[in-house]
Amino acid sequence: MEARARARFVKNHSAVVGATIVAALIAFASIGPALVAHDPLESDFARGISPEGTPVGPNAVFLLGTDRLFRDVLARLAYAGRLSLLISFAATAIATAIGAVVGIVAGWHEGGRIDGWLMRLVDVMLAFPFLLLVMAIGAALDRSSAITIFVTLGATSWLGIARVLRAKTMQVRSHEYILAARALGQSTARILLLHVLPNVAGPLLVSATILVGQMMVADSVLSYLGVGIAPPTPTWGRMLFEGQDSYAGAPWLVAAPATAILLAVWGFNMLGEGLRDALDPNEV
Repeated sequence: MEARARARFVKNHSAVVGATIVAALIAFASIGPALVAHDPLESDFARGISPEGTPVGPNAVFLLGTDRLFRDVLARLAYAGRLSLLISFAATAIATAIGAVVGIVAGWHEGGRIDGWLMRLVDVMLAFPFLLLVMAIGAALDRSSAITIFVTLGATSWLGIARVLRAKTMQVRSHEYILAARALGQSTARILLLHVLPNVAGPLLVSATILVGQMMVADSVLSYLGVGIAPPTPTWGRMLFEGQDSYAGAPWLVAAPATAILLAVWGFNMLGEGLRDALDPNEV
């Protein structure tokens, strides 16, 4: 990011807040499981049960209380955060790669047969509700793993990026330096890689940043609906599902994962919007 873009980013308070939330989330997911003394999969029948036989609330031993199986909620939240970030970043990487290739190639061949084929593919895939499509694929896989989830999410989430990159490529291809490169006889692949891609990298970065938050929501929804990673591995969506029946007597079971999901999505969205304004201040 160039100096002027960094200056615009720093002056954008929402962007700074978003970057701070994302940094805190990554730090929590990275080192949190090592700092929390309790095992996220083990029940503590000595200290995790109240005199009434219910999970204990937040206290000095369990900062976020315990769940219905008397496991440390903070430990499970940190472990689930690491897994959610891994899935979201991996899915975003796949979607970004596919979307960039499809969008740049379609934009370069604007109005041609290749552009028509690729955009028809995008239109057909957009006709299917995203979460319904992902759920159907997840259900067909029977037992999902982290790999199957992020591959599924990545392979079905590139459509928006493709459309954005197509529009940007159509703008870039008419610039003089592109015309000069073509006049010099450079190959199409070389032009796309060395001239087009660097000039559409800004919108690509913005779209990818916002997509990370969307992938976290999708992963949580899959887990909540029972087609994500199977228990006992903790996920934020599964923690929400397991705690919903106890929200009245143990509200921390719902509040903890719900707050984590909300902050994650909010942080990545604000960071993405801040990057958009910093990299393209004329963008509305």
